[in-house]
Amino acid sequence: MKLRCGFIAGFFLMIFALYPQLKLWYLRGYEWQGHYAYNDIDEVAYAAYLKALIDGRPRLNDPYTNRDDLFEKTREESLFSIQFAAPYTIAIPSRILGFSAPTAMWLSGAIAAFLTGLILFWVLNLMLKDELFAMAGAILVISTGALAAGEGAIGEILEIGFPYPYFPGFRRYVPALALVAFFLTVTFAWLTITKSQLQEKLIFCTLASLGFAYCVFSYFYIWTTAFAWFFCLALVWLIARPTNWLQDFRVFLVLLFICSIWLIPYAILLSRRSHTLDQVQLLVFTREPDLMRLPELICFFLILVLLLLALLRVVNLRDRLVLFTFSLLLVPPITFNQQLITGRVLQPIHYQVFIGNYVTTFAFVLILGIVWTWLRQNQKNLAFRSAPLFLTFFGVFWGLVECHYTVKPLDEANVWRDEAFAVGKRLAEIAKVEGRKKVIFAPDLIQGDDMPTLAPQTLLWARHQHIFPGVTWQENKERYYQHLYFQGIDKEDLIYRIVDGDYVSIIALFGWGRHTDRLNPKYKPLTYQEVYEEAEKFEEYTKSFHPERSPDTILSYLVVPADWEINFDNLDRWYERSEPEVYGKYLLYRLSLKE
Repeated sequence: MKLRCGFIAGFFLMIFALYPQLKLWYLRGYEWQGHYAYNDIDEVAYAAYLKALIDGRPRLNDPYTNRDDLFEKTREESLFSIQFAAPYTIAIPSRILGFSAPTAMWLSGAIAAFLTGLILFWVLNLMLKDELFAMAGAILVISTGALAAGEGAIGEILEIGFPYPYFPGFRRYVPALALVAFFLTVTFAWLTITKSQLQEKLIFCTLASLGFAYCVFSYFYIWTTAFAWFFCLALVWLIARPTNWLQDFRVFLVLLFICSIWLIPYAILLSRRSHTLDQVQLLVFTREPDLMRLPELICFFLILVLLLLALLRVVNLRDRLVLFTFSLLLVPPITFNQQLITGRVLQPIHYQVFIGNYVTTFAFVLILGIVWTWLRQNQKNLAFRSAPLFLTFFGVFWGLVECHYTVKPLDEANVWRDEAFAVGKRLAEIAKVEGRKKVIFAPDLIQGDDMPTLAPQTLLWARHQHIFPGVTWQENKERYYQHLYFQGIDKEDLIYRIVDGDYVSIIALFGWGRHTDRLNPKYKPLTYQEVYEEAEKFEEYTKSFHPERSPDTILSYLVVPADWEINFDNLDRWYERSEPEVYGKYLLYRLSLKE
């Protein structure tokens, strides 16, 4: 019964994680080319880096510009090379087994979801001693995660927002694999404080530190959350002083010490980061409090609920499980307001969507479990005994609601990407003969952004290219200028795009922090003067443009949808186009510079 319930929880979470892929298979039918369905548009960058590792390229690589040799000389670290643990976890077995990057992406996502359900069931069963409730709780923690963040399906249901993102914790492979490690760390921490023998405590303390280490080299927002929680746990134990608290407190100090050691090599890697990394991450200096995030508000409410339950003598505030839950409830308010001490904020929306919400739902399930245990012991009503089944039904139901609403916005893009799979395979075949330094011009932003997952050639420009340190900010802008120029876009067209809210142009020319306040708490809307000045720079650049002045962006291939009508006069001024090769709905041209 015990193992069966854990597998059921893991199975349902795996179905949720596979839903976008199942939807793509359904939409494409026998025409499916072999691509993975992404859950989040940022997954293309993670998949591109994963493919580079599967292909045997070094940790310091840039799949968009192929300037790996530059990083080997400068030793500059990227966001991906610092957070290497998760991609290597997938890349090594994929290379051994011969899996492609697209296959590895959807398969690893399914495995991570299953393991998350299994581990959540394990820890909840250890805490509550009830297999059925642990199964229900494991499903609830994940299925209501987006809801606790104020994201996902609820926006469209209440007509207050956009149904996005899809199960944020299942974004592959970050934070999906890091989330597995986080809950495994929580499990080992619980075993640390519940085992009576000091030797056992130290063993599980060491295992918890290893789980933390995996988080450190996988995802910044999860390891910082785990570290904050360790401090909360030690602080709560020091204040409440449950039975044998001193021994536990000493173990906490050992845990913090070991975890601090893992931060030394992390700090060394971080000190070597590329300067472009700071521009992408939008570090803001402020000491303003941030108290209105939904996970925080839920935690404040649940703290009051715990205190009320203590007044009603339902719980004992010195009970280990109650204290453990209380420490979790302190984490979101601390992570969202650490700037009061550090003076720095780094895209707090990621705490809200990728980890703080799951800490909140986990604590909520623990409180439900504590109340359920009390009711089970004090009430004989059969209605109470059926509660775990009701919670399981609700968790599965809401998970399917999230699937239905939040996958729809990505259906068209996923079909589009799969339709481009054949031309990507053809370019991969060409690269075996002609090398990967040749440059592709891909006007289709979805297909172009996805290309490094399929083919190893260099991209003229892509939406996620600037996340890697292969190009400076200025070079990225100039590449985007060329991207527009070769499509026949002029100054007036660019002004219209930006004023109309084209986030691609805004990010490419002004940075991530200028298109929305979602990522940047110090967001400032663009002024028309800024837009006009940037359009002037674009026009000035194109008037003096010559391909040979930018040898790294001399084009070799053009990939374009067959049904697109694009003005290629500027491209044809400089390049000869071959007869197109047809791959489904895409045309592949070979380009050569005119004499």
